Amino acid sequence: MSTSPRRAADPWLLPNTPEHLANTTTPADAPPPPAPLPRPGESVETMRARLVYQSRKRGTLESDLLLSTFAKEQLGVMDEAELKEFDKLMDEPDWDIYYWATNKRTPPERWASSPLLEKLRVHVKNEGKVVRRMPEL
Repeated sequence: MSTSPRRAADPWLLPNTPEHLANTTTPADAPPPPAPLPRPGESVETMRARLVYQSRKRGTLESDLLLSTFAKEQLGVMDEAELKEFDKLMDEPDWDIYYWATNKRTPPERWASSPLLEKLRVHVKNEGKVVRRMPEL
């Protein structure tokens, strides 16, 4: 008869193990994002200004830094369709955006082939090693 205590599962999985990878996949049954607020008659300039603000005031510092620096560099050159796609991305939860952009989690089908998400991933790689700070509002 063994009297050794039973060990609990390790909550901190080693990176790139099968168990860890299984936990980093966005579940297929994840709920869709909430319906965005209707903004009838919003001009492109107003949308761009709103998105600059929203990218800075997300709620988590990691997402704030990632999205606000991306917005500062990209929103000025985006056309209306790209701005609307960015607006939809902003409706997603902070940590989901962060994990999708950093390639730590597979995005759901609705974002799997998004050119915008790919641009965000390139921004996140920061291959130029730019020191990034939160932009001024």
